[in-house]
Amino acid sequence: MFHETRSRAENALNKFREPSKFLRAWVEAPLTTGAVAPSGPVLAQRMAEFVPVQSNNPVLELGPGTGPVTKAILEAGISKDRLTCLEYSTDFCEHLSDKFEGLNVVQGDAYNMRPSLEHIAPNSLCAVVSSLPLVSRPMEFRLKCIRDAFALMRPGAPFIQFSYSLASPVSLKSKMFSWSKTGWIVKNIPPARVWIFRKPF
Repeated sequence: MFHETRSRAENALNKFREPSKFLRAWVEAPLTTGAVAPSGPVLAQRMAEFVPVQSNNPVLELGPGTGPVTKAILEAGISKDRLTCLEYSTDFCEHLSDKFEGLNVVQGDAYNMRPSLEHIAPNSLCAVVSSLPLVSRPMEFRLKCIRDAFALMRPGAPFIQFSYSLASPVSLKSKMFSWSKTGWIVKNIPPARVWIFRKPF
């Protein structure tokens, strides 16, 4: 009984620590963290639904933070050896490596991703899942991020991005992708929706 109570207490503390870690990172660097709390489980699961689990090709996650979307991707059926997480914060990188033992966590800048991802072959990724705060950057940075990701993605592969904004996080006038979006995920705080930008065939 004592061990069960202790385990529940430790789980409760862990649930508190991750949002606190995220909030502290946002206070220190709001442009790179982008949100005051991690993505909720419903939003994370919705994003993971667009990852083609049946493919044998690798998956890239951008800006995983404390790992809620990472967890959803793994639970959807993507094995750790297929997933690479590119994270700017060294603190979050250490947290992810501890939380998901054996996961390939790379410290680097998603807005200049190529130097950090030389191990990923061009046209090989079956999906990119992004929790980057795209709307906090100028439009040319956002489009460059997607363009660089597309260079690593297979034709037709999705770039999966959530956003709290009413408008698309990138200009829909661009001819570089086709797009779709989900409805609002109101169980997330704040409500968000998922945008899917597909590399042309």
